[in-house]
Amino acid sequence: MQAFTHITGLVAPLDRVNVDTDQIIPKQFLKTIKRTGLREGLFYDWRKQKDGSQDPAFFLNQPRFQDATILLTRDNFGCGSSREHAPWALLDQGFRCVIASSFADIFYNNCFQNGMLPVVLKADEVLAMMKDVLATPGYQLTVDLGNQTVTTPDKVHYRFEIDPFRKDCLYRGLDAIGLTLQHEAAIAAYETRRKAETPWLFTDLRHNLGRA
Repeated sequence: MQAFTHITGLVAPLDRVNVDTDQIIPKQFLKTIKRTGLREGLFYDWRKQKDGSQDPAFFLNQPRFQDATILLTRDNFGCGSSREHAPWALLDQGFRCVIASSFADIFYNNCFQNGMLPVVLKADEVLAMMKDVLATPGYQLTVDLGNQTVTTPDKVHYRFEIDPFRKDCLYRGLDAIGLTLQHEAAIAAYETRRKAETPWLFTDLRHNLGRA
Protein backbone atom coordinates (compact mmCIF):
# COMPACT_ATOMS: atom_id res chain seq x y z
CA MET A 1 0.00 0.00 0.00
CA GLN A 2 1.26 3.46 -0.86
CA ALA A 3 2.10 5.54 2.20
CA PHE A 4 0.53 8.93 2.81
CA THR A 5 2.60 11.61 4.54
CA HIS A 6 1.58 14.93 3.02
CA ILE A 7 0.24 16.25 -0.24
CA THR A 8 -0.19 19.60 -1.95
CA GLY A 9 -2.68 19.20 -4.71
CA LEU A 10 -5.46 20.56 -6.88
CA VAL A 11 -8.88 20.36 -5.24
CA ALA A 12 -12.06 19.14 -6.95
CA PRO A 13 -15.46 20.11 -5.46
CA LEU A 14 -18.43 17.78 -5.06
CA ASP A 15 -20.98 20.03 -3.38
CA ARG A 16 -23.47 17.31 -2.43
CA VAL A 17 -24.55 15.59 0.79
CA ASN A 18 -25.31 11.90 1.37
CA VAL A 19 -23.26 10.67 -1.58
CA ASP A 20 -23.70 6.90 -1.49
CA THR A 21 -21.36 4.23 -2.80
CA ASP A 22 -23.71 3.33 -5.65
CA GLN A 23 -23.24 6.84 -6.99
CA ILE A 24 -19.49 6.72 -6.43
CA ILE A 25 -19.21 3.48 -8.41
CA PRO A 26 -22.45 1.91 -9.77
CA LYS A 27 -23.09 -1.82 -9.43
CA GLN A 28 -22.31 -2.69 -13.08
CA PHE A 29 -18.66 -1.88 -12.42
CA LEU A 30 -18.30 -4.28 -9.49
CA LYS A 31 -17.63 -7.40 -11.58
CA THR A 32 -13.88 -6.92 -11.50
CA ILE A 33 -11.51 -7.42 -8.58
CA LYS A 34 -8.83 -5.33 -10.27
CA ARG A 35 -8.17 -1.89 -8.84
CA THR A 36 -7.42 -0.30 -12.20
CA GLY A 37 -9.79 0.95 -14.87
CA LEU A 38 -12.49 1.89 -12.36
CA ARG A 39 -12.15 5.60 -13.03
CA GLU A 40 -14.45 5.07 -16.02
CA GLY A 41 -17.27 4.23 -13.63
CA LEU A 42 -16.58 6.92 -11.04
CA PHE A 43 -19.76 9.00 -10.57
CA TYR A 44 -20.92 7.43 -13.83
CA ASP A 45 -24.58 8.45 -13.64
CA TRP A 46 -23.80 12.03 -12.64
CA ARG A 47 -21.28 12.53 -15.41
CA LYS A 48 -23.89 12.02 -18.12
CA GLN A 49 -26.98 13.90 -19.27
CA LYS A 50 -30.28 12.19 -20.15
CA ASP A 51 -29.21 11.84 -23.80
CA GLY A 52 -26.02 10.03 -22.75
CA SER A 53 -23.68 12.90 -23.51
CA GLN A 54 -21.19 14.23 -20.97
CA ASP A 55 -22.61 16.81 -18.58
CA PRO A 56 -20.31 19.84 -18.84
CA ALA A 57 -21.48 21.11 -15.45
CA PHE A 58 -20.17 18.06 -13.56
CA PHE A 59 -16.72 18.66 -12.14
CA LEU A 60 -15.06 15.52 -13.55
CA ASN A 61 -15.96 16.68 -17.06
CA GLN A 62 -14.30 20.04 -16.58
CA PRO A 63 -10.65 20.37 -17.70
CA ARG A 64 -9.76 22.54 -14.69
CA PHE A 65 -10.30 19.60 -12.31
CA GLN A 66 -8.77 16.77 -14.37
CA ASP A 67 -5.55 16.56 -12.34
CA ALA A 68 -7.15 16.95 -8.91
CA THR A 69 -5.72 14.81 -6.11
CA ILE A 70 -7.98 16.09 -3.31
CA LEU A 71 -11.77 15.72 -3.32
CA LEU A 72 -13.74 18.21 -1.24
CA THR A 73 -17.31 17.19 -0.43
CA ARG A 74 -20.04 17.42 2.19
CA ASP A 75 -21.87 15.45 4.91
CA ASN A 76 -22.14 11.65 5.08
CA PHE A 77 -19.90 10.86 2.12
CA GLY A 78 -19.69 7.17 1.20
CA CYS A 79 -22.98 6.06 2.77
CA GLY A 80 -25.02 3.12 1.49
CA SER A 81 -23.78 -0.38 0.71
CA SER A 82 -20.30 -1.58 1.56
CA ARG A 83 -18.08 -1.77 -1.51
CA GLU A 84 -14.33 -1.43 -1.55
CA HIS A 85 -14.57 -0.50 -5.21
CA ALA A 86 -15.57 3.02 -4.08
CA PRO A 87 -12.14 4.02 -2.75
CA TRP A 88 -10.53 2.03 -5.58
CA ALA A 89 -12.36 4.16 -8.15
CA LEU A 90 -11.41 7.39 -6.41
CA LEU A 91 -7.77 6.31 -6.25
CA ASP A 92 -7.81 5.29 -9.91
CA GLN A 93 -9.03 8.80 -10.74
CA GLY A 94 -6.02 10.18 -8.87
CA PHE A 95 -7.54 11.21 -5.53
CA ARG A 96 -5.31 10.56 -2.49
CA CYS A 97 -7.39 12.51 0.01
CA VAL A 98 -11.11 13.16 0.57
CA ILE A 99 -12.18 16.03 2.81
CA ALA A 100 -15.73 16.12 4.19
CA SER A 101 -17.66 17.15 7.27
CA SER A 102 -18.57 13.48 7.91
CA PHE A 103 -18.16 10.02 6.38
CA ALA A 104 -20.03 6.75 6.52
CA ASP A 105 -18.09 4.39 8.80
CA ILE A 106 -17.40 1.55 6.35
CA PHE A 107 -16.22 3.86 3.59
CA TYR A 108 -14.05 5.72 6.12
CA ASN A 109 -12.40 2.46 7.19
CA ASN A 110 -11.90 1.29 3.60
CA CYS A 111 -10.01 4.47 2.75
CA PHE A 112 -7.29 3.68 5.28
CA GLN A 113 -6.95 0.13 4.00
CA ASN A 114 -6.26 1.47 0.50
CA GLY A 115 -3.83 4.29 1.18
CA MET A 116 -6.29 7.18 0.94
CA LEU A 117 -6.73 9.74 3.73
CA PRO A 118 -10.28 10.73 4.73
CA VAL A 119 -10.21 14.06 6.57
CA VAL A 120 -13.10 15.23 8.73
CA LEU A 121 -13.41 19.00 9.19
CA LYS A 122 -16.16 21.20 10.56
CA ALA A 123 -19.07 21.93 8.23
CA ASP A 124 -18.37 25.66 8.14
CA GLU A 125 -14.71 25.02 7.29
CA VAL A 126 -15.71 22.76 4.42
CA LEU A 127 -18.22 25.29 3.11
CA ALA A 128 -15.64 28.10 3.24
CA MET A 129 -13.18 26.06 1.18
CA MET A 130 -15.94 24.91 -1.19
CA LYS A 131 -16.74 28.53 -1.97
CA ASP A 132 -13.09 29.30 -2.63
CA VAL A 133 -12.58 26.22 -4.83
CA LEU A 134 -15.51 27.14 -7.05
CA ALA A 135 -14.35 30.74 -7.34
CA THR A 136 -10.62 30.14 -7.79
CA PRO A 137 -9.18 28.19 -10.75
CA GLY A 138 -6.19 26.11 -9.73
CA TYR A 139 -7.15 26.14 -6.04
CA GLN A 140 -4.81 23.90 -4.02
CA LEU A 141 -4.65 22.63 -0.47
CA THR A 142 -1.81 21.13 1.54
CA VAL A 143 -2.74 18.15 3.70
CA ASP A 144 -0.14 17.16 6.28
CA LEU A 145 -0.85 13.87 8.02
CA GLY A 146 2.03 14.23 10.49
CA ASN A 147 0.75 17.57 11.80
CA GLN A 148 -2.90 16.70 11.10
CA THR A 149 -3.52 19.95 9.28
CA VAL A 150 -5.15 21.21 6.09
CA THR A 151 -3.64 24.48 4.87
CA THR A 152 -5.30 26.84 2.39
CA PRO A 153 -3.51 29.13 -0.09
CA ASP A 154 -4.15 31.98 2.39
CA LYS A 155 -2.22 30.04 5.06
CA VAL A 156 -5.32 29.24 7.09
CA HIS A 157 -4.72 26.03 9.02
CA TYR A 158 -7.52 23.61 9.83
CA ARG A 159 -6.69 20.78 12.23
CA PHE A 160 -8.28 17.34 11.94
CA GLU A 161 -8.37 14.42 14.36
CA ILE A 162 -7.35 10.87 13.50
CA ASP A 163 -6.92 7.63 15.40
CA PRO A 164 -3.18 7.24 16.24
CA PHE A 165 -3.05 3.62 15.05
CA ARG A 166 -4.65 4.45 11.69
CA LYS A 167 -2.38 7.45 11.33
CA ASP A 168 0.73 5.34 11.92
CA CYS A 169 -0.35 2.64 9.47
CA LEU A 170 -1.18 5.11 6.71
CA TYR A 171 2.01 7.10 7.33
CA ARG A 172 4.07 3.92 6.91
CA GLY A 173 1.96 2.43 4.12
CA LEU A 174 0.77 -0.59 6.09
CA ASP A 175 -2.56 -2.26 5.40
CA ALA A 176 -3.77 -5.38 7.26
CA ILE A 177 -1.51 -7.63 5.19
CA GLY A 178 1.48 -5.35 5.68
CA LEU A 179 0.93 -5.34 9.43
CA THR A 180 0.83 -9.13 9.48
CA LEU A 181 4.00 -9.46 7.40
CA GLN A 182 5.88 -7.43 9.98
CA HIS A 183 5.70 -10.60 12.11
CA GLU A 184 6.64 -12.97 9.28
CA ALA A 185 9.69 -14.38 11.10
CA ALA A 186 7.69 -15.09 14.26
CA ILE A 187 4.90 -16.72 12.24
CA ALA A 188 7.37 -18.94 10.39
CA ALA A 189 9.05 -19.94 13.67
CA TYR A 190 5.66 -20.83 15.18
CA GLU A 191 4.71 -22.97 12.19
CA THR A 192 8.03 -24.81 12.34
CA ARG A 193 7.59 -25.47 16.05
CA ARG A 194 4.01 -26.68 15.61
CA LYS A 195 5.05 -29.13 12.88
CA ALA A 196 7.65 -30.58 15.25
CA GLU A 197 5.29 -30.78 18.25
CA THR A 198 2.17 -32.06 16.43
CA PRO A 199 3.29 -33.65 13.15
CA TRP A 200 -0.06 -35.48 12.76
CA LEU A 201 -1.78 -32.15 12.12
CA PHE A 202 0.34 -31.64 9.02
CA THR A 203 0.10 -35.18 7.61
CA ASP A 204 -1.23 -35.38 4.08
CA LEU A 205 -4.87 -36.45 4.51
CA ARG A 206 -4.95 -38.03 1.06
CA HIS A 207 -1.98 -40.20 2.03
CA ASN A 208 -3.77 -41.41 5.18
CA LEU A 209 -6.96 -42.18 3.25
CA GLY A 210 -4.98 -44.20 0.76
CA ARG A 211 -3.58 -46.37 3.55
CA ALA A 212 -6.97 -46.94 5.18
